[in-house]
Amino acid sequence: MLSPAQDNGAVRFSSVRHSQNGDAAHSYDSSIHVASLAEKKRLWWTNALVNSLFIAAWFFFATMLSLYNKWMFSPDRYGFPSPLFVTTAHMWVQFSLAAVLRYAFPRHFRPEQSPSRQDYIRKAVPTGVTTGLDIGLSNLSLKLITLSFYTMCKSSSLVFVLLFAFLLRLEKFSWRLIGVIFLICAGVLLMVATQTHFVLGGFLLVTSASALGGLRWSLTQLLMRSKNMGMHNPAATLFWLAPIMGVSLLVLTFLTDGWSKIFGSPFFATPGETFKTLFFLLCPGIIAFCMVLSEFYIIQRAGVVPMSIAGIAKEVTTIICAAWFFGDELTPLNITGVAITACGIALYTYHKYMKSMQKNVALDPHGNPLPEEDGDLSDENVALESGDLGERERLTLEDQDDDRADGDGRDDRDSTTVLTAPVDDQLLFSVEDEEEDEEAERQSPSHVHHRHSLPPPYPGDESHELHQVWQEHEDRNA
Repeated sequence: MLSPAQDNGAVRFSSVRHSQNGDAAHSYDSSIHVASLAEKKRLWWTNALVNSLFIAAWFFFATMLSLYNKWMFSPDRYGFPSPLFVTTAHMWVQFSLAAVLRYAFPRHFRPEQSPSRQDYIRKAVPTGVTTGLDIGLSNLSLKLITLSFYTMCKSSSLVFVLLFAFLLRLEKFSWRLIGVIFLICAGVLLMVATQTHFVLGGFLLVTSASALGGLRWSLTQLLMRSKNMGMHNPAATLFWLAPIMGVSLLVLTFLTDGWSKIFGSPFFATPGETFKTLFFLLCPGIIAFCMVLSEFYIIQRAGVVPMSIAGIAKEVTTIICAAWFFGDELTPLNITGVAITACGIALYTYHKYMKSMQKNVALDPHGNPLPEEDGDLSDENVALESGDLGERERLTLEDQDDDRADGDGRDDRDSTTVLTAPVDDQLLFSVEDEEEDEEAERQSPSHVHHRHSLPPPYPGDESHELHQVWQEHEDRNA
């Protein structure tokens, strides 16, 4: 049966199976409890440390890829003419590396489930297409506008990320969160503000790319929550999405750059140049694979909004390092923007911390959090005193099934005992309820009949005397 217990202020629930002779057989002990404040703080700092490591890895690989892109596409360096073609090649490298992980280490990177054809078309394909369009439109806009104007417009992606997170219920609506996000966006605008020429076509392209970026990250998080599709593993998600993204980018490359511009260039003129170009194209795909894998792990652990804010933090760090080490000049307006953005990021971190302290989290007997669908005890669903309602109902049903299977030698009353979950967040037992039940029992006719049918006090302790007194009492009643 399932029983609650208080342990250091945390409510615990355990399930114990009873054998036929009445002894408790601890064939399983599914004790869970709601995390205390100290346990919540421990979990928050542990998650913050692990997430920081993934964010640091993402920063490192993204910086390496940025340096590669600057060298690859600069006219005074290698000067390759098509960024979209390079990104397309990287997508197929990522698909190949994800396939290697999937088949070389199936225990860690190959879930048992796989998406059905219908789910793949309805859920995975839109995610891959929006990713390709986001990258493609971003590259097209850079041909029309300056990098500073692009960065200013691209900062709106954080607003679209939050909007789609609200619409798809990935984030709980909060005016405080909206205020923090707009504060960060205002800081980014000031941080990169320069006198630039407004181009309507480029503005529309980069704004569309920002909207598609917010949608694709939200769709990616939804996919990574789908265990029945086998995409809850980041490597598996990349394995299923990379081909769609590669095909989408391949079509965009053909429409924007054309094959003649790419393969008719000097980079593919001779076999030697072709081999060197392919080497410079494909090898950095390993860096892109590590970067995207880090992004997926961040989304899986923290969500799309923290992922986007981490991207803003990366930009702030880059600007500060550029000014500190390389002497890049910042105007007072830029410095104000950096300060506002840093304050916004700090406020968002505090918002997430307070939210995690207020949320009820179910822990297993070892103090580890249960999976989100089993262990997230929101205030709307269950009170703190009631523990994990779903877990208790599950264990109760298991005990009922076990009692029916093992109850051939038991009394019928014992085999039909059921412990039901409290309704409306009430405690399991109440003193007032017991008093009301006793009063109703005393007033019922069956109770009166039962009370008068009891034998009178026994005058002795011997068995024959007890039997004689009881027999005389029965004869008088007859």
